[in-house]
Amino acid sequence: MTPRSPRFALYRSHPELILNLGSCLAVLAIVAIVSYLLARERDNVEVSAIRSSNNIVQLIESDILRNVELYDQSLQGLIWAVGRKELPEIPGPVRQRLLFNEAFVDRKRGDVLWLDKQGNVVGDSTSSAPRKANFAGTEAHLHNANLGLLVGPPFKARLGDLDWCISFSRRISDAKGEFAGLAVGALRLSYFSELFQRLDIGEDSSINLLNTDGQLLARQPSRTQDSQIGSNYAERPNFKRILSEQSGSFTARSSSNGKPRMYTFARVAQLPLIVLVVHSAEDVFESWRRTAILVSVATGGLCVGILWLTLLLGRELRRRHEAEQGLATLAATDSLTGLANRRRLDQVLRQEWARAQRNRKPLAVLMVDVDHFRAFNQRHGHAGGDHALREVAKTIEACIRRPADLAARYGGEEFQVVLPETDLSGAQMLAERIRSSVEALAPFADDAHSVTVSIGIGLSGTQHDLAKVLGAADEALYRAKANGRNRVEGPAD
Repeated sequence: MTPRSPRFALYRSHPELILNLGSCLAVLAIVAIVSYLLARERDNVEVSAIRSSNNIVQLIESDILRNVELYDQSLQGLIWAVGRKELPEIPGPVRQRLLFNEAFVDRKRGDVLWLDKQGNVVGDSTSSAPRKANFAGTEAHLHNANLGLLVGPPFKARLGDLDWCISFSRRISDAKGEFAGLAVGALRLSYFSELFQRLDIGEDSSINLLNTDGQLLARQPSRTQDSQIGSNYAERPNFKRILSEQSGSFTARSSSNGKPRMYTFARVAQLPLIVLVVHSAEDVFESWRRTAILVSVATGGLCVGILWLTLLLGRELRRRHEAEQGLATLAATDSLTGLANRRRLDQVLRQEWARAQRNRKPLAVLMVDVDHFRAFNQRHGHAGGDHALREVAKTIEACIRRPADLAARYGGEEFQVVLPETDLSGAQMLAERIRSSVEALAPFADDAHSVTVSIGIGLSGTQHDLAKVLGAADEALYRAKANGRNRVEGPAD
């Protein structure tokens, strides 16, 4: 037999199992591939959203940095002008232009002030006549001459339009290096709100500007006018994560409503400012989610269709397999007695003979013949004869106890029993069991005696040809009949 025969036999014996297994593997493969593709598409959507948010963050960061640099240049120009000795002698309009360079000062953004060391307004970018106000509380610059540019927290302006602002300040020192005042610039936070409004970021998303202390400086869209400015988020877990990194992106649940959000952020150069773009994760993945649902439904329908067709085909294969098994059984079974027929008998004899020769084991064959069957048939007719043969066949089959043993109808009223790996004593014991069991059957109709059988035994131990073994069994059967019937005869010595 070829190496492929066992697999082919498995398919032949369990075609529905093989079909179901193959279909399940195909469905699992389809589900795995579609799931992988959907996961990759989701990753692509997330990467695209992060890239878009990063572009917005970089744009805002650049604009903020440019404005801070302009304010810083204006403050440094003011400090330079204040340090000039001839400043008191310069006429008012010229001195105003010298102190506050109009190229750097924009009323829409905010004002620039010159404060003395007591915090009083000495110079004002909005007018050559300074507005009267005091902004004491400059301890940071007072005790640190090298502080540089200081960005202050958000505050409500006390001059002008009273808008929310943040301040930029630098220390002014005298010729001896002592504290002599401040150059201060106030930047209106409404400028950032107007900048953010020009950027389309979609619904349920926001652009935020915060300082490193967690205070909100600007937000678009704002929930209520000015209600969020100055709010502190320093204790929020998401802000702590943002503060620990220079820039990046992550998805987490909002501390305010618990919804998943995508956070993209960056620190503005070395300034204590953070630009934060927040997108709703539901909005980001909405299009992908609709596609995933459609693809999942289509894939589910396809898989259900495959399994349904597999079920139908499996039923058909099972019916065909059962029909083939039925035909095979019919082809190998005697229709009258239910025992193996002559064709099956010849096949088993060849197989068992080859195995006995290969393994050097004995093979016994019993030839069983119903005594006086012709006379019995004449007395009771063919129906009675058929009934007697069926009863004898049932008795022979009942006496056989090993799965490898085979009882077959040899022809007419003759039967044959194949006994693999059985010696003479074992064959005689089984033959006697068959003979006595048949003799114990109840008499048929008006007969005074029951049906009996004569049995001859053939053994492979003294023969090396199957035909001779069968011939020996046949000879033993004739001796049993010659010696009075209803008896068992072994092979001749």
